[in-house]
Amino acid sequence: MPNVTFISPKLKKDVTVYAVTGSRGTLLQLAKDHKLPIDFECQEGNCGSCAVQVMPLGHKPPLATHLTEKEKVALVLAGKIKKSDLADLEVKDVAPVWRLACQYMLLDEDIAVKF
Repeated sequence: MPNVTFISPKLKKDVTVYAVTGSRGTLLQLAKDHKLPIDFECQEGNCGSCAVQVMPLGHKPPLATHLTEKEKVALVLAGKIKKSDLADLEVKDVAPVWRLACQYMLLDEDIAVKF
């Protein structure tokens, strides 16, 4: 079970919660389940309002998870990722720092989430 640490000026202190790997739940759902105030509007990956920074914790190399097509569009429009960087991320199989909480599926790795 991965630990997910939420970091934000909206919180009095960092909050670490345990997630169930393979539950097919999103990062946004985990935050909502624990009443953590990540901004969101559509919950469909269209608006980009739930953009968060996801950073792996620990000594293992980060698990690369590919951006959904909705994430690509929303993050480029929000100015979080440059369109020219998308192909490079995919070719190198690198996990981008910016993700949409409503699209990010939890993996078996400890992460920090800044919002």
